[in-house]
Amino acid sequence: MPNAHFDVLKYELKALILKECDKEEFSPEDIDDDAPLFGSDAPLQLDSMDALQISMALKEKYGVEITDSKKIRSIMSSITTLTHFIEAR
Repeated sequence: MPNAHFDVLKYELKALILKECDKEEFSPEDIDDDAPLFGSDAPLQLDSMDALQISMALKEKYGVEITDSKKIRSIMSSITTLTHFIEAR
């Protein structure tokens, strides 16, 4: 059975990322859960400044803080990995 809370959180994270990174040309439905968020292959092509914006927004909204820059890349590699990280908190 699908986890409705998990799906809602994924949608919220997609909306947060689009808002924080000024990607108005996309909608949450445009983002594949497992697509990379960063790098030249990523549909959104987010960069390190975007990662900083997202991490500050995550701290404000969910109370999670990611201080290790090496972990940020793995935690934020996709919507799915980010959702798992927040759920584990």
